[in-house]
Amino acid sequence: MFFAPKEITLKDGRTAILRSPVAEDAQGLLDYLHQISAETDFVLRYPEECSQYTLEKEKEIIEWWSTSADEFTLTCFVDGKIAGNCNLHFDQKIKTRHRAQVAIALVKEFWGLGIGTKMFEEMIRVCEAREGVLQIELDFIEGNSRARGLYEKMGFRIVGVRPNAIRLKDGTLLNEYSMIREIKR
Repeated sequence: MFFAPKEITLKDGRTAILRSPVAEDAQGLLDYLHQISAETDFVLRYPEECSQYTLEKEKEIIEWWSTSADEFTLTCFVDGKIAGNCNLHFDQKIKTRHRAQVAIALVKEFWGLGIGTKMFEEMIRVCEAREGVLQIELDFIEGNSRARGLYEKMGFRIVGVRPNAIRLKDGTLLNEYSMIREIKR
């Protein structure tokens, strides 16, 4: 799905652009992926696990995102730099097509500026406009109180926990929590 560029004003007064990524953004998205993987333990990969993603593969993924009726990807740019990215996936299986799965991550220097809220507002709008979608689902890792606060502010609630779902390099085990937000129809 394509999302036309939209300007938003950040809490610090700067202007950001929300839009669908294009092939020219591939290197920036790879750099972003490496950066967010290094900045926090709250994403599901370490930087060295990002090496499987190549420039050509990233361009293919971007093309797939832009042409798929079942994927919605939104990227935030601040001063020409990728500040965050989010993705919605709509399942087409009869038993689960009422559900949308969301993933979001922001570069640490852009935390707390309202980007996550604006991205969620757009994702919620897309879900509300899509016939048959009754709930949006996401997961977050234990200790990620900033993300949890955002998700709760956007209407999500915890519905389950996977004990010890995440194991860090140092052996620390963390729970993973599942949340949903119902779409009122």
